[in-house]
Amino acid sequence: MERTALVVGVTGIAGYNIATALVADGWRVVGLSRQPRYEIPGVEHVYADVLDRASVETVTAGLGISHLFFATWSRQATEAENCRVNGAMLASTLDAVATTSRLQHAVLITGLKHYLGPFEAYASAPAETPFRESSDRLAFQNFYYEQEDILFSAAAEHGFTWSVHRPHTMIGYALGNVMNMGVTLAVYGSICRATGQPFVFPGSPQQYGGVTDITDARLLGRHAVWSATTPAARNQAFNTTNGDVFRWRQMWARVAEGLGVEPAPYPGTPTPLEGRLGDADEVWSKLVAEHDLAPLSASELASWWHTDADLGREVETFADMGKSRALGFLDYQDSARSFLDLFDTLRAERIIPPLT
Repeated sequence: MERTALVVGVTGIAGYNIATALVADGWRVVGLSRQPRYEIPGVEHVYADVLDRASVETVTAGLGISHLFFATWSRQATEAENCRVNGAMLASTLDAVATTSRLQHAVLITGLKHYLGPFEAYASAPAETPFRESSDRLAFQNFYYEQEDILFSAAAEHGFTWSVHRPHTMIGYALGNVMNMGVTLAVYGSICRATGQPFVFPGSPQQYGGVTDITDARLLGRHAVWSATTPAARNQAFNTTNGDVFRWRQMWARVAEGLGVEPAPYPGTPTPLEGRLGDADEVWSKLVAEHDLAPLSASELASWWHTDADLGREVETFADMGKSRALGFLDYQDSARSFLDLFDTLRAERIIPPLT
């Protein structure tokens, strides 16, 4: 039986890699985004505003969507607005697809802010590491909780099953994405290499020396396909991380090597990127011209504030994958390779300068 997936947010880092995994697995894949950005091989693209239920109904009518993968969000000024807007985005999408199709399963991508708290109270009273899916919700308003409750209610009303994925910082290929540390570090390292600025770890001592993990977006794609098709994974939430752990004081040298730059000694205190790279667009435009790179600005590629938030945390952050392992998902990704593979792809696509 043909399975037709609708991937909402298909041009983002999570959506792109979910769509790629689905195509590789033989699915018919429809990718929904607000406007055209780039084509993905094997994906049928449609365009709608997920806050506008009627527009989603229009583009999904007659497609026979069997599975929904919701992998988008909209950053708002307050968590109350995050809950309102992001909750409405999911609710209108679920209602629209349930109207136009016989939906079997919906996958929601959230993240480890489930355990760390929203940006307004980020890491102020986190869950205990390693984060486990069985942990109680934190005592903060959180749009991830709002979205989960909307998903659970819609599933009960319309008779489909669900799964939720909670990735850590995602590393993978996607451009113009607000939550993309890998591309941000690639731009930062390339600027340091070109200007002679020190490639210094910008975050906190706790992150530099503490245990952490990441999520390769390719692994997230495979994990999402697994949860959507495995009976034992129905109506379950899953952490999604690579399966190894590391310390940034070890990883920073690997990242530097992959970018062809020397790692600078850690100064012992945070040196946030957002405050240090005010001239990044000017420097980057010269690199674009010199190396015939894709005509993108540094601010289109890099998300300084989000990488600063990730690397500036003052608490240890890593998640347990035992629940997925027990149910049969045994995939694994070497975290250093996540960065190095991404840098190779960015060079091949002429997004960052070559090493020679």
